[in-house]
Amino acid sequence: MTVGKQRFFVSYAGPDRAWAEWTGWHLEQAGHTVELDRWDWATGDDFVGRMDHALAHADAVVALFSQNYFGPGRWTQAEWKATVAGKGRLVPLAIKSLADEDVPPLLRGLIRKELHGLDENEAVAALLEAVDGPSRPVESVAYPGADDAGSGADSAGPRADDTGPDAAPDGARPRLPRDDDRPEVWNVARRNLDFSGREAEITRLRVGFLGGRQAAVQALHGMGGIGKTQIALEYAYRFASQYDLVWWIDAEQADQIPVHFTELADRLGIAKPDAGTEHNARILLQHLRTRHRWLVILDNAEHPDQIEPWMPDGTGHTLITSRDPNWRGLAHQTGLDVFTRTDSLAYLEARLPSISADEADVLAEAVGDLPLALAQAAGVIGSGMTLDRYCRLLATSTARILKEGDAPGYPASLAAAVDIATTRLTDEHAESEALLRLGAFLGPEPIPNAWLENARPRLATIPGDPDDLMWLHSALQPLGRYGLARIDHQVFQIHRLTQAVIRDQTSPEQAGAIRDDIAAILAGVDPGDPDTPETWPAWASAASHLTAPHAEVADRPELRPMLLQAALYLIRSGQARGAHGLALSLQQAWSAELGEDNPDTLTAMQYLGHATADIGDAAEARRIAEDTLARRRRTLGSDAPQTLQSANDLAVILNRLGISASQAREVYEDTLARRRRVLGDDHPDTLQSSLNLGIALLEYGELKEARQLVEHALTHRRRALGDDHPQSLESAAGLAAVFFECGDHAEAHRMYTDALVHQRRTLGDDHPQTLQSVQNLAATLMHLRKYEEARRMLEDALARRRRTFGEDHPDTIECARRYASALSHVGEQQEAHRMLEDALARCRRHLGDDHRFTIRSMRALANFLHESGEYVQAHRLLEDAHARALRIFGERSETLLLAENLGITLCRLRRYPEAVAILEDTRARQRRILGDGHMDTMRTTQALADALTAMGKRFAAQRLLSPKKQGNRRFGRKSR
Repeated sequence: MTVGKQRFFVSYAGPDRAWAEWTGWHLEQAGHTVELDRWDWATGDDFVGRMDHALAHADAVVALFSQNYFGPGRWTQAEWKATVAGKGRLVPLAIKSLADEDVPPLLRGLIRKELHGLDENEAVAALLEAVDGPSRPVESVAYPGADDAGSGADSAGPRADDTGPDAAPDGARPRLPRDDDRPEVWNVARRNLDFSGREAEITRLRVGFLGGRQAAVQALHGMGGIGKTQIALEYAYRFASQYDLVWWIDAEQADQIPVHFTELADRLGIAKPDAGTEHNARILLQHLRTRHRWLVILDNAEHPDQIEPWMPDGTGHTLITSRDPNWRGLAHQTGLDVFTRTDSLAYLEARLPSISADEADVLAEAVGDLPLALAQAAGVIGSGMTLDRYCRLLATSTARILKEGDAPGYPASLAAAVDIATTRLTDEHAESEALLRLGAFLGPEPIPNAWLENARPRLATIPGDPDDLMWLHSALQPLGRYGLARIDHQVFQIHRLTQAVIRDQTSPEQAGAIRDDIAAILAGVDPGDPDTPETWPAWASAASHLTAPHAEVADRPELRPMLLQAALYLIRSGQARGAHGLALSLQQAWSAELGEDNPDTLTAMQYLGHATADIGDAAEARRIAEDTLARRRRTLGSDAPQTLQSANDLAVILNRLGISASQAREVYEDTLARRRRVLGDDHPDTLQSSLNLGIALLEYGELKEARQLVEHALTHRRRALGDDHPQSLESAAGLAAVFFECGDHAEAHRMYTDALVHQRRTLGDDHPQTLQSVQNLAATLMHLRKYEEARRMLEDALARRRRTFGEDHPDTIECARRYASALSHVGEQQEAHRMLEDALARCRRHLGDDHRFTIRSMRALANFLHESGEYVQAHRLLEDAHARALRIFGERSETLLLAENLGITLCRLRRYPEAVAILEDTRARQRRILGDGHMDTMRTTQALADALTAMGKRFAAQRLLSPKKQGNRRFGRKSR
């Protein structure tokens, strides 16, 4: 029976879009509301958000099953899982023949309608029966070609039934797609079976052609090797069933276009043999104005002004591919970029099945995700060359290796394509050729136009009048026209492989002069204070070119301050690996050139130590920091600001080591005292020391002193820098930590939440400072018993940590440990146990048995074992962890917490005298350090009372708890 008007979300794989259009059109004709997956969504929409919204608001999901739909790694797999598990209404339509093994197990039990192999009326009936029930009438939806007297290759007019409100520009409804259903008028080359990716681009093309405009003209433009022709070829095959005529023209030589049109006119039977080429071409253009469902592809068109007189007109579709971006007024333009990394990996994994994901990522990065370069690389590696060898040759013999490799569908190698374009440029535009060569020695990232404009009087390699205000505009236009650079009003960009080919063609004398010009350009750039996030976009641009290996600017004295600021920017913005690479190269170069005690060399060493700690190698960072401090004390004195900064850095690193807390505290205290005396209480460096010492004191339970120091830093930083400055946010998070340790979890939650909002906006979701606040907020949520919310936050943070620093970074391991603890609270015991054991193993392997994170992981695993009733194993871990903590940390809160846990476990083992002894000792220490009202003291008091009660000493237990009940009895509740 008919169920009335419904809302349908049509889910499909990109190659099956013609089926999706046909399905959506007929559902709308039947009175339903339809949203196509990616059809109705504009470029720039939040893809996941739109999909979730569509699924939430649809009555059902119509899924078009095919081999494409169940391809590996497609998002639709997650979509149908959510649909089956959540909404429960999935309407599966098989548009291709499928075996059971082609369909995932979750969906094999669903009854699906088979549409493939049916004629039009049968297919419409099957569709409507699937969504409405078996009694749905189908007579109102006629087969589009049933009585079409005008069908066939020679038809000059529209089909009689091509009407409908949502149809293509000529009013034609979508046709039922059929395999290998090509129009009789067809001259397209063989399909590239290696085609991969580009679904968004093909979707944009299709949406543009169906946009209702007369003479729909789309122009794909981009550099050579980016895949313009391949997209046009795939589009022609994918939508062949929707056209009566598809004609491909090689438009590189515009004067030959009339010849190609004459060939088409002859094919259609409208050419006049004696009329001449131009006249027959005009006849053909006039004919196209009177018919529908045609597609003309003008491939590799070069000169828009020469193409315009021969542009087809009418209700059909014209697709242009070109290196030239200047098609304004003639076509709707789509600038093509390189593959997304996802598309690159999918292509490489299809061409090279044995390649690992990491290897594919390395290769994609090396070739800059350029489709032609990927195809050539796959051809070479697939025929017997190792990946490492290929990457080495790509770096050392770029032009040579880029001549090799089978690239199906591409007319020439990348090296040849660049050679052809640069030869034309050299012959016609000397200024453009010089600019291209200059840009080849900068980084592959966008180059700001303003840099070149400001530096023009100092550039020796650029010919022409240095006072010409239009020189850059004139020089850039040919680069865009020949596809050698991407141009916009603010920047231009040259692909890394194009740069490499150009550098191979540059003599050593030319290269030396170019590097002089690069130094002149960069010396005129001033991005601002790298401590301020507002300057980071400008610093990102500057750093990318300062660190370009072929620029070779480390030996330029005028650029030393900027290079050091670039290293600081990378540190402050959380790019530890980039900072480490730059600082190491500067330290090595300047040590050899200037000496190890040179101030610039020592600043590079300071940043190297910081970055080394950030990438997780605290032991090596300690060695560097101690060396830097010793050299600065010897050359500058103990009270010099630079020396004190090195002392502060050393204390931070000692704290990160997790085994030198007392030594770190001593350095913090000494540095703060010296900074107060030399710089004053409110100097930024002094505030830094105040915050660091305050946080360190928390671990010793000196909460009052800690709060005073942290609040002082926060107040003065906010006054001087504003609430959103990273240093202010760091101080705010520090004060939240104070409230947490004091047991005020509600206030800690409020402060962490506020800090996190600001950090995400200012620093971004992946910044280490942001991620640390996420972890701290999650710990607070755990204490507030909001376990599921904490689990979700930690799951996201862990994914970001792993992506940024890898599985074995100390911060990643610590985040994994916290996530595992959250899992145990939400009932995922098996995974929690596995992750806790893995975290402890990684800590022991990478940090050592005595590191703070190792001891915390031991306690967390013991906590889990205790809650699981495995008291013997829990006791063994706690006894070891407590002994280590007592030896390394002394009477710190973490040591006392371990002692409390150990006492509780001894109770579970019925070893009551030992439990009472350790709990009495722990409580006495906590009362002295933390006070009677602290949550840790109260919890230990309750545990001691329980132990005494178990021994039969009820009066002693009652006296202990009087006058009010103490604390929370959950084992190991403190989870930081």
